Amino acid sequence: MVAEIGHFSLWLALAVAVCQVLLPGVGFHKDDERLRAVAVPAAQAQLLLALISFGALTWVFWVSDFSVRVVAENSHTLKPALYKITGVWANHEGSMLLWVTILALAGWAVATFGRSLNERLRTRVLSVQALIGIGFYVFLLVASNPFERLLPAPGEGNGLNPLLQDPGLAFHPPMLYLGYVGLSVTFSFAVAALLENQVNPEWARRMRPWVLAAWAALTGGLALGSWWAYYELGWGGWWFWDPVENAALMPWLAATALLHSTLVLEKRDALRNWTVLLAVLAFSLSMLGTFIVRSGLLTSVHSFAVDPERGIFILVLLALYIGGALTLYAWRAGTVEAGATFAATSREGSLVINNLLLAAILGTVFLGTLYPMALEAVAGEKISVGAPYFNATFRPLMVPVAALMAVGPFLPWRKAAGGRRVARRLALPALLALLSALTVYAFADTRGAWALLGVGLAVWLAASIFADIARQVRLGHGGPRLVWGRLIRQPRAMFGMWLAHLGVAVSIFGATASGAWESEVMTTVEPGQPVSVGPYTFTLDSIMPVAGPNYTAIEGRFDVRKDDNLVVSVRPQSRTYTEPPMETTEAGIAPLWAGDIYAVLGKPDGQGRWQVRLHWKPFMPWVWYGAALMMLGGAVSMLDRRRSRVALMQPHQLAAEAAEQKLPLAAE
Repeated sequence: MVAEIGHFSLWLALAVAVCQVLLPGVGFHKDDERLRAVAVPAAQAQLLLALISFGALTWVFWVSDFSVRVVAENSHTLKPALYKITGVWANHEGSMLLWVTILALAGWAVATFGRSLNERLRTRVLSVQALIGIGFYVFLLVASNPFERLLPAPGEGNGLNPLLQDPGLAFHPPMLYLGYVGLSVTFSFAVAALLENQVNPEWARRMRPWVLAAWAALTGGLALGSWWAYYELGWGGWWFWDPVENAALMPWLAATALLHSTLVLEKRDALRNWTVLLAVLAFSLSMLGTFIVRSGLLTSVHSFAVDPERGIFILVLLALYIGGALTLYAWRAGTVEAGATFAATSREGSLVINNLLLAAILGTVFLGTLYPMALEAVAGEKISVGAPYFNATFRPLMVPVAALMAVGPFLPWRKAAGGRRVARRLALPALLALLSALTVYAFADTRGAWALLGVGLAVWLAASIFADIARQVRLGHGGPRLVWGRLIRQPRAMFGMWLAHLGVAVSIFGATASGAWESEVMTTVEPGQPVSVGPYTFTLDSIMPVAGPNYTAIEGRFDVRKDDNLVVSVRPQSRTYTEPPMETTEAGIAPLWAGDIYAVLGKPDGQGRWQVRLHWKPFMPWVWYGAALMMLGGAVSMLDRRRSRVALMQPHQLAAEAAEQKLPLAAE
């Protein structure tokens, strides 16, 4: 009965979404405000119905109702309680239900927190959100029904892929979907603005918090995904350039470019058409990622399904939504005013170059990801594009991006920069970066060009942020109390930018150091035999069997010493699951402030020795510390009090604010 309630709620949600599109549409045609106002309660009702449906699926997983096909295929009575819940979205149907639930949540958020929006614009946004929802509700009900019954019901389920039985699954997909689906809001804003001819700084100001929210969530989703792959898959890396990983990276790159272009439009009324196009492109890439993962093009632990028919359905949705939006863009782009001009060496100019570089990076990732699939589909030829291609294209383009991030905040808006003044302000960061690279060259074991460049760039970017802070608070002019007062009066958006850019610097340093100075040993050892790895000595102390809730394992204990002093012990496992039957490895990881100690236990060789893989990974966690700082920066910037205050201002107050800050007033 619970499954039927969930199924019926999905049908009702579809009906409400149809009303959310049609009634406001009639309201626009007849200029009837009451019909247009239906969009708000409809969006709120849609969320309620989607939550009921999602709650029903969670319940049938919780009680192991194997008469529901998706439960029988993806759960088992022995599965731990946590994975009965996370198993809801660890399969194709459940993950798509999570997708539409978050989509409904996004629509509810616009309806509830978008009261300061122009009424017509908000109604258009909600209608476009509902239009997207209709396609995915139909997809669920026709092609991927999560509540389909099995008759007769089996007495036991097949279980869940052991690689997905991990706490990371509780957070990674929901966070990733918040980013993916969050970009649907910016897509809806773009379509609504084209329909209402309201592409202006005010529109950018209203849309920017939604871009920030989606970008921060997508950053978190990517970071959690790479962290999960690092500790769960046991291969020792944090990014494999897997097409599924790239499918999430591409919308993140587009969202990053969009984030910066909305800033230019909001502050200086420039890049109007480009910002709209990026908003459409970012969600298009989210849809493309969904297609890649769900279409059966890939057989991956991430993809959950190998079903070309479902893929064709999503491809049709992709063509309708994105094709429709691009057609609308082509039709209405000519009516969008050109906006303001600016000097090439201004801050806007640096942000435009930043945008172009991000677009170039996006193009290389897109080509490397899609080309092998297209070639196989057209010619039947299988090729693999791996790390060598991406390293050769991605890294050289990231260098000027990181370099410009340091320079941009020191450039003036609109007018050309004074070269000497900027050079003087950046002299100390440049000197520190050079000294850092020289130090690495003099004392580090690895002196590769990328290692020197990566460390230099990270220091250059981090030092420039502190130089910018010192400039903003006029360090040296007044006592500590006065400087502190200037600091805390800075807009939250400024703190957000500093945190996000510092996060990029920290991640660059972590990725560079872990790649350049990693030590790895693959060997066979017997208990008591020491192995030197980097500055540490690993000794296999013991091997013993252990039992988990639904698996058995062989666990090795390695004592790790430095200069004969015990630093830490790690316990890698080799696990055996029976439902479904599968063997996995569980890496033993000890995070230290300067890096990770990482051990993987392999098979016995039959002579009392064990295959092992032992690593010392300097500064590896800094990759994710940097991502956490980026997320924090996005969140802080999103909560900028000045933006909230502006949102509630009356037109005459906006005019006064614009005059005071010498900003262009948004077109009404």
